[in-house]
Amino acid sequence: MHKSSWQNRRHGRRSHSQNPWFRQHGSNERHNAEAQQSPRHSSHCDDEAPSTSSGTAGSSSVPDLPGYYYDPEKKRYFRLLPGHNNCNPLTKESIRQKEMESKRLQLLEQEDKQGKKIARLGFNASSLLQKSKLGFLNVTSYCRLAHELRVSCMQRKKVQIQSSDPSALASDRFNLILADTNSDRLFTVNDVKVGGSKYGIINLRGLKTPALRVHMHENLYFTNRKVNAVCWASLNHLDSHILYLLAEETLYLTVLNSFSRLCLMGIAETPGCATLLPASLFVSSHPGGDRPGMLCSFRIPGAWSCAWSLNIQANNCFSTGLSRRVLVTSVVTGHRQSFGTSSDVLAQQFALMAPLLFNGCRSGEIFAIDLRCRNQGKGWQATRLFHDSAVTSVQILQEEQCVMASDMAGTIKLWDLRTTKCIRQYEGHVNEYAHLPLHVHEEEGIVVAVGQDCYTRIWSLHDAQLLRTIPSPHPTSKADIPSVAFSSRLGGFQGAPGLLMAVRQDLYCFSYS
Repeated sequence: MHKSSWQNRRHGRRSHSQNPWFRQHGSNERHNAEAQQSPRHSSHCDDEAPSTSSGTAGSSSVPDLPGYYYDPEKKRYFRLLPGHNNCNPLTKESIRQKEMESKRLQLLEQEDKQGKKIARLGFNASSLLQKSKLGFLNVTSYCRLAHELRVSCMQRKKVQIQSSDPSALASDRFNLILADTNSDRLFTVNDVKVGGSKYGIINLRGLKTPALRVHMHENLYFTNRKVNAVCWASLNHLDSHILYLLAEETLYLTVLNSFSRLCLMGIAETPGCATLLPASLFVSSHPGGDRPGMLCSFRIPGAWSCAWSLNIQANNCFSTGLSRRVLVTSVVTGHRQSFGTSSDVLAQQFALMAPLLFNGCRSGEIFAIDLRCRNQGKGWQATRLFHDSAVTSVQILQEEQCVMASDMAGTIKLWDLRTTKCIRQYEGHVNEYAHLPLHVHEEEGIVVAVGQDCYTRIWSLHDAQLLRTIPSPHPTSKADIPSVAFSSRLGGFQGAPGLLMAVRQDLYCFSYS
């Protein structure tokens, strides 16, 4: 009887091994057992570092174990460490950072090797010229496509900056650059190594190939407060001043009491202000040789954004976006108009022909203020549009029939003001919480924006086609997001089109070849 039962058990195991379901179930059990052993083994192998591949533990063939990262190249698990008490921590953030850095280096290598790129399939220089001769393209379409083709072929070159203080150039980091209307000057905000910010103006008239040299003009103005917003102001003449906003500062005064404990003795607050800085204060910054002007400061607490008016109905006026309020201030008389809002105003721009001021709010609302209405009156909101996230930039197109806006969700939309509908959306922009600008250039038909991932993207204004993605020359970091300025005439009326990129201590030029 024992022999027959032993034969039955043996026959049962043979039938199970011949059944495909049991074969698959057994292999899965063995695979899970190996996966549970590999984490325990990985803790004893700290000398072997994981690779920087883009595989994750959540794939279909490998189970996802909490607290462990699976490396598909080494085919084993690595323990994710907290990152506080270990000299070589392996965290999800470090893995993601390595993957982004590997991707950035690959794109930089491709840009250096690939001299000519194609923004659109089927369009190169020869085909574009042939279609124009055959009459398939009108003059407007030909110029727009030619600009797109040249934008895709721009080459990166480093600009040599000359200054009276070379040591400061090696330590100060670019925080912001802003070109004037004629693109012959560049206002800069630099973060100083010891803390705080200082200002400068770069003369772009020496920006000519092959030797790209510019001169930095500095002044003695220095601030230890954050600069919230900057724009050029035309008070005496075009772009005669720079308008910038300084954030509020709170200093907590503490002392040691008799029991050797810190006690709060008082609070010193420095209110926020809007300052008009004459460009003539920077030595030889303006070719006209203006005499130094007067620095004007206006106490405006809690301002997020600013804009200067070139509209004749709001002459010599500037606006500031505050928490739940908009202020329009006359520089000459000091008179102010106040408009209450339901949210913080993060972006502003004046229209040139219509007496309107467009505002973008933290709530996602975009509205226009009719400047002819007084603050006590009703009906001053002329237009209302809505985004799903906080609006960080508002740009009005030349004919003032469309407005373009970007938000903190990475969405860029083109709105028709006549129908109050979105007519175009530009995909690919990356933003989660940063206050990032948007650059629109209708003459070349392009849109430029720098994402929070430190990539500069260029779209076609005409059909929202992504023309080019430019990686940062330096490793990706939240503190090193590039600041860019595009112009059709870099260095003045005789200059060539191109893109200027400032990151860390370096300035790069992407010029048309």
